[in-house]
Amino acid sequence: MDNRRVYAAVAAVAIVVHLGALWHRFAIDDHPIIYWNELVHSLDGIWRSFGMPYWPADLGGRMYRPLVLATYSIDWQLGGAGWFHAVNLAWHAGASVIVAMLARRWLSVMGALAAGLLFAVHPVHVEAIASVVGRSELMAAAFACLAVYAALIRRSVVWSAVAFAAGLLTKENAAVVPGLIALGWLLGFDAPPPARRRMIAYAASWVIVGGLYAAARWAVLHPFSQYSNAGPIFIEQGELAVRLTGVYALSDVLRLLVFPLTLRVDYSPAERSIVLSPLDPRFLLGLACFALWALLFVWAWRRGRRVEAFGLGWTGVALLPVANLLFPIGVLVAERALYLPSVGVVLAAGALFQRLEPRGGRYWGLLILLVVAGGLRSALRVPVWRSDTTVTLSILEDAPRSFVGPFWTGALLLSSRQPEKALAAYQQSIAIFDRASTVYFGAAAAAFAARRPDLAQQYLERADRYCRGCAGLYRSEAQRALARGDSATADSLFARARRIDTPPP
Repeated sequence: MDNRRVYAAVAAVAIVVHLGALWHRFAIDDHPIIYWNELVHSLDGIWRSFGMPYWPADLGGRMYRPLVLATYSIDWQLGGAGWFHAVNLAWHAGASVIVAMLARRWLSVMGALAAGLLFAVHPVHVEAIASVVGRSELMAAAFACLAVYAALIRRSVVWSAVAFAAGLLTKENAAVVPGLIALGWLLGFDAPPPARRRMIAYAASWVIVGGLYAAARWAVLHPFSQYSNAGPIFIEQGELAVRLTGVYALSDVLRLLVFPLTLRVDYSPAERSIVLSPLDPRFLLGLACFALWALLFVWAWRRGRRVEAFGLGWTGVALLPVANLLFPIGVLVAERALYLPSVGVVLAAGALFQRLEPRGGRYWGLLILLVVAGGLRSALRVPVWRSDTTVTLSILEDAPRSFVGPFWTGALLLSSRQPEKALAAYQQSIAIFDRASTVYFGAAAAAFAARRPDLAQQYLERADRYCRGCAGLYRSEAQRALARGDSATADSLFARARRIDTPPP
């Protein structure tokens, strides 16, 4: 089997397994970032995106991902939700081929085929592929792999820097590219090692690209610096608790990367809860997972198994920005955030399959088993992301202790003009976790719609405690009320937003 057939097979499998996404609608975060976002509804959004935050200003103006917003602007001119999902499939197929190309430079054809196919069907990728806003993960991983390929294989400072810049402009986790390249140098993947002058050139390119990106990001996002991006589980928690809980989450990460049979849309309280002590068994479990990874990495390195060591090291480096160990992020665990770290897992797996190659029957038997199992699990998981309703039902089933399931249930009931039932769902969500401002905004809207203004005001006062000065969220909830024809609720929320916007004399 030649290289082109390998890449064609990998791309075809990546698309076929996730083909059901073509019939999906916009769901959950697709609505505020794409469907309701006027920025991406016109062609000038392609260049305007570079001066705007990823999340609309009324929703906190968080993150700077202009390149992915620009692709949404292009897609909006070309088709509806089905087109957006088709583009996601194309990005996943492209990323899978790039992974196979990267593996092929260090492994045999059969090893590269195994790495590419396993990446194409890995069930943990479904969230990134089947949800339109998951495109940032697909693009960032593709550009990060290209940056590593350009540096370690092509030895091109310029093309590596270009891919690095594109990755950063797509998602922040592409910042790990210098670490991945340095890891490759350390393990001898660029032999003979680059001369000192070339290494200085790479370092200079990283400083220049990173500095320009940081300056642009600060210029766009500094007006929104008062908004926190920490996940709900970290609200009012100290730095130590954040790190302890981040270590605990490594047990989920290991399970999802190696044996992703159980998948969840949500890992929020109380499905997962904060860890406050290093003696907590959950922290010790996460620590054991880290120790296992470290031992395997050292073992592979000392045994001269460079590709296995590089794959394990890649996973560790790529996890750093999303593991809540360096700083808290917006979620404890998100399956979509494991798209780039999983590249390391399949590279290591490809090296193991290469060792089975002389025993052809074992190679093909094990590879077919894993690809079929992964492909079926992924294909059966794709329909979860079809609509707001299917996502909500999945959360209620897979994460019954989470406050997010009742929250989205309330939103669906409110949109179908059942305010009393919606209010009950929001109250259930608050009973599970009472520190999420978004739930209070929804509960207030439901109370207004149910003609219980005093209760609505109580919820809004509690919302202000966790989101001070969030006039934009009032306006957003008011727009939702207008969309469902509830002008009275919208007027009440708009009036409160105006009071927040207008400082006292």
